[in-house]
Amino acid sequence: MAELSGTSNEVRVFDGVSELMRATAEEIALAAHQAVSDHGRFTWALAGGSTPRTVYELLASDFYRARMPWSAIHFFWGDERHVPPDQPDSNFRMAREAMLDRVPVPAENVHRIPAERPDAQRAAAEYEAMLRSAFALSSGEWPRFALILLGLGKDGHTASLFPGGDAVRERERLVVAPWVEAQKTFRITLTPPVLNHARRTLFLVSGEEKAEALHAVLEGPREPEHYPAQIVEGNRLWMVDRAAARLLKTAG
Repeated sequence: MAELSGTSNEVRVFDGVSELMRATAEEIALAAHQAVSDHGRFTWALAGGSTPRTVYELLASDFYRARMPWSAIHFFWGDERHVPPDQPDSNFRMAREAMLDRVPVPAENVHRIPAERPDAQRAAAEYEAMLRSAFALSSGEWPRFALILLGLGKDGHTASLFPGGDAVRERERLVVAPWVEAQKTFRITLTPPVLNHARRTLFLVSGEEKAEALHAVLEGPREPEHYPAQIVEGNRLWMVDRAAARLLKTAG
């Protein structure tokens, strides 16, 4: 494993996928214990897609199931597809099958996006109201997640902030439901200010097909309209495998 540091990023490069997934699971476990020790609970926004599934499965394995402070973990989602929670491409369903159904998490600690609503804008508004309640926010305040897990798309998107979309410019709302033309569907997503108020964001990136996007986001000019992952600031940790890091100058 090579470890790299930048002025606002920390990038850790792992030789293989299995090493990357184990290290990410360990990082999340450490963050959970630290947050519970410091604040009494661990507020974690999950990522969807296929990459984090192995991490969730690891956390539900015997080794971590006995170590994690499940009763003090509150689960949220960084984004969701506009589908009911029982559909195969639901981010909630993936997390439930990989982890939540296999660990002792109180039902009231699982805060999913109501993506089954026919109106995606209503779903976004309901999730924003839930976040305001869960974090006891006053007007003008932002939720402060202990950890937001994020991925990186081949086009440079993260959460459901896609290139060319209006959501990357949102500065007032907590949750929006942008139309994603390339996929002909709505998505429901946390907005840039919410991502940027997290105590930590952890990007999990794997695979050679992500190399160009990772290089552009980390080492290219700042163009968040084209590479929305660049909009995420603050305390960022990038966990990547050697294949995804192959174009990084600092990866050796």
